[in-house]
Amino acid sequence: MYDKCLLCPNRCAVDRHVRPGACGQRDVVKLAWAGLHRGEEPPITGEHGSGMLFFTGCPLACRYCQNQQISSNDDCAYGIEVSDEELAQLMLSLQDAGAATLNLVTGTHFIPSIAAALDIAKGRGFHLPVVWNSSGYESLEGLTLIDPYVDIYLVDVKTYDRQVARTFCGKERYVDAIDAVMDFIISHKNVTDMDAMRGTIVRHLVFPGALDATKVFLRRFAQYYKDHCWLSLMVQFIPPNEADRIFPPITDDEYDELVDFVDELGIDDGFIQEKSDDDILWVPDFREDVPFPAPFADALPAFLELKRQRLS
Repeated sequence: MYDKCLLCPNRCAVDRHVRPGACGQRDVVKLAWAGLHRGEEPPITGEHGSGMLFFTGCPLACRYCQNQQISSNDDCAYGIEVSDEELAQLMLSLQDAGAATLNLVTGTHFIPSIAAALDIAKGRGFHLPVVWNSSGYESLEGLTLIDPYVDIYLVDVKTYDRQVARTFCGKERYVDAIDAVMDFIISHKNVTDMDAMRGTIVRHLVFPGALDATKVFLRRFAQYYKDHCWLSLMVQFIPPNEADRIFPPITDDEYDELVDFVDELGIDDGFIQEKSDDDILWVPDFREDVPFPAPFADALPAFLELKRQRLS
């Protein structure tokens, strides 16, 4: 599928063996970080953390993405190239480290390689539940290939509003793509049972000044998805660049209004992020061995060693 790439809705049809696609990446996996992360939703995190693999590049590349160091197509220097064999070994190392799940973060543009690595790892005893941690900007071709490997979809539904999509996602076409993605996911993961580690968690981040757009999303979630998915409503919007931190945070009144609205809609399963005034900066720095605030993450030693070898 790298020959004429249709792995995302950009459908750039580029031969990625020869040059990068719209995602900024070629046909060899570029991995930005691997380790245990204890800041994900509780069922995914478990006791020791979720086993995270952060992939460099992104088909969407939102302007205000917290992972902009690795997602922006203008700045994809962070990360190291890994073979399918090396990726499989890192999956097994995360399992050995006590990870509750394997959490594949923004892997859409590397789906063929991830599937190959999972085949290798499973042949050597890999058994963790696999989480597909996605922006929601997916093609049906890509989803069809990765779905047999996925136990839990952790998928963003960012907005149904074109202006909001243009401002915060950079692509209006996100709005055109997300319904087909959700229809596909629900047709394949119709029931969410976190005890069995199977199903879908839908993430939605409240964008500044876009409370009405969030309410549109919540109404739609209640109408079509609440019987199939859990909701993860997030309220901590933090641009990665200090110059962009001009947006006012959600107010206490707006937060309370959203919590009440979720209750009115009868959305019972899931999580609402607490509004926090702490001074912890949740923007990761992928130049560091551990990009995230302590004590929320531990780097995987096998990844650090691989990184040392690549950069030496």
